[in-house]
Formats: sequence, C-alpha cells, structure tokens
Amino acid sequence: MKQLLILSGKGGTGKTTIASAFIKLANAKAYADCDVDAPNLHLITEQSSQPRKTDYYGLPKAEINPELCIECDRCRQNCRFDSISVDKKYKVDPFACEGCGVCKAVCPVEAISLKPAVAGELMLYANEGEVFSTAQLKMGSGTSGMLVTEVKKQMKSEIVNGNLAIIDGSPGIGCPVIASLSGVDMVLIVAEPSISGISDLERIIKTAAKFGTMTVICINKFDTNVENTEKIEALCKKQRLTFMGRIPFDSNAVKAINNGRTIVDIDCASGAAVKAVYNKTMKLLFEEGGGLRS
Repeated sequence: MKQLLILSGKGGTGKTTIASAFIKLANAKAYADCDVDAPNLHLITEQSSQPRKTDYYGLPKAEINPELCIECDRCRQNCRFDSISVDKKYKVDPFACEGCGVCKAVCPVEAISLKPAVAGELMLYANEGEVFSTAQLKMGSGTSGMLVTEVKKQMKSEIVNGNLAIIDGSPGIGCPVIASLSGVDMVLIVAEPSISGISDLERIIKTAAKFGTMTVICINKFDTNVENTEKIEALCKKQRLTFMGRIPFDSNAVKAINNGRTIVDIDCASGAAVKAVYNKTMKLLFEEGGGLRS
C-alpha cells in the first residue's frame, strides 16, 4: 500500500484543505491526521460512527508522597526544570516535569515515584472498511513525535484493504513532521507564495531529503503573489523536484470548508485545480520507478 504524506513548511497554506480533497477524490479507505497538536481533518471528512478512544501514555511524571517526605529540599535543588515548589508541602508541577527521574534518585527516603501520565488521546474511526486515525496531544506534553508514530501504527493495523493511505501531517519541521515522514512513499509539499512561505518551504525540502523520500511541490493561492510563485517554481527546477501545479485563491473554498465540505464537493476554481494536481500526483506515485527523489 502506497502512503502519501501532505506537508507544509508553515501553517495556513491550505494543507488540510488539499488533503481532504485528495481523500475525497481517491475515495481513500485509509487516512490519518498527524497534526496531533491541532487536528482538524475530522471537521471536513464525514464520519458515520463515534471514534474508539484510547489514552496515550507518554513520559512519566514525578509524584511526592507527603507522608514520607522529610523536606530535605534535595529534589527541588536538583530539578533543572524548576517543576518542584513548596507551598506548605512539596509538590510537582506536572506541566513542567519532564519525567527525568533525578528527583527520585536524590531523595534519601524514597518519597518520590514516577507515575505513568496521560499525554494524549488516540482516536480511531472505522466505518465499513474505511479507517481514519487521529489523536489529540494533551496540553504541555512534549511527546508529539511519539504520538504521531502511534497514529500511523493504529491506521496500518486496522486497514483491511486498499492501495493508498493519505496522511495529513503537521506544519513546520519539528518532531511530528519527522515522525510522519518515516516510511512514506511520497511527500506532497503545499507551498505558499510569500517570503516566509518560501523560507519554510526550503527547510521542509531539506528535512524530507534526509529521509530520501520522493518529494513533489504544489503552490496554493498562487495568484496572491505571482512573482513569488515563479520563484518557487524556479526553486523546484533548481533542486530537480517535480512541480505538480498551481491552485488559485478561491473565496468559494472558504465557504465550502466553513460548511464542512471539501473543495471538490462544489464547482469552484480551486477544486478544479486540485483535481489536476491530484491526477498528476497519483500518476507519479503509482508509476513504477517514476519521479525524482529530493
């Protein structure tokens, strides 16, 4: 089964809008939202059932037993994250604690233990052979990359059939993006024709190159700055990356998304352009040996 990952160097490029359109056009039986910090693919993909929810446990958190604590202050003095404070009793701020275990190691009376802590929630929608995997990271948790890995693993473990999985990744180049890149067959980067958009595009291209993953580019809202659009196309040519096409700014796309629909559910300019990008992407993805690798 081929895995197509859709990324963007920055937020607001229209990555999820394009991912949802691809899912609809492909009638995909397997797809995932790996933007675990702010998942929103579920808002524009119809689900006929409630998700199966599972707690995700990340790094443990320290807990101090007040009955055993002798208030020697060693834990607070040795905590590099300043997560331990004193307010009548010693206590640990779970949002600041990184679960390193130093406090536990220096406690002379074994009053501190490391307890499993819920870092997020995995959600799986399974409807008549269709699988949608997603998750929500808990505020303050630093295990986004690990949770993304679990989202992908959950999707693959539930697939019954299908030759394509579409993954909506996170913006940027951080841990969740690196985790989502692992094992995919192609990355489609949605670029934005702005100064920051070009800078972030260059960074995500370099990140994808580390994985040797086939990388292709499309430009969304290209007509908001044609000069920068041409710069992006020149960048693609210089780096020998396949350019998949331009998608115009379209106020009808905003209306569709606000109504919980994809841009290919209505007759609009952006929807027509995305169909062309989709067809070119699918041809390259399933063409044996086709495409250039970044």
